Amino acid sequence: MAVRKLAPSILNADFSNLREAIAHLNGVADVIHLDVMDGDFVPNITFGPVVVEAIRSVTDLPLDIHLMISRPATFAKDFIKAGADWVSFHIEAVPEPRELLEQLREKGVLAGVAINPATPASVLFECVEIMDFVLVMSVVPGFGGQEMIVDALGKIAELKEAATARGLELEVEVDGGVNIKNMRMVIDAGADVIVAGSSIYAAPDPRQAALEMRAILDSY
Repeated sequence: MAVRKLAPSILNADFSNLREAIAHLNGVADVIHLDVMDGDFVPNITFGPVVVEAIRSVTDLPLDIHLMISRPATFAKDFIKAGADWVSFHIEAVPEPRELLEQLREKGVLAGVAINPATPASVLFECVEIMDFVLVMSVVPGFGGQEMIVDALGKIAELKEAATARGLELEVEVDGGVNIKNMRMVIDAGADVIVAGSSIYAAPDPRQAALEMRAILDSY
């Protein structure tokens, strides 16, 4: 059985003190999830490679770069150079993802495709063999703090079944509205990697919130 991972998202962290925000995660998180938004593919704007490079300098944890941008093929290399370990881009931005997935893997990072709640899982079936992971969005991307769209969790089983039919295992990451109250439902649906943003960083004690989520993951 794959080891389930906790991937805190810094989208809701205190950007005036990212060093401390990330220090809260030492010994608790498996991966740091970084949401990159361009104001075009999604309405919000977050940060670019310079911030990723700064985060890379203060943690040894793998950096999971979620590119919510219109031109991921143009900018992915800059985030890899800045220190990315995982890179995902949206099928809605790159309808033919095979070439970009291959390019990312050639550069030595784990390559994944993200899929929005309204997009059917079937659009990814033909490229599961070259994805290291898939990122299932359980909110409409663009802003943190949204409630989870439970129906999106059905994609997890569909994608895992498509991989199994091809003799493969597929790691599934879930991002959006996951919290201490609903994360068991997400894990039971088949998620391997749990992204948690406001449920950690909007809590009175972010480290304690992360520890509580870690305990649930470790109970499986």
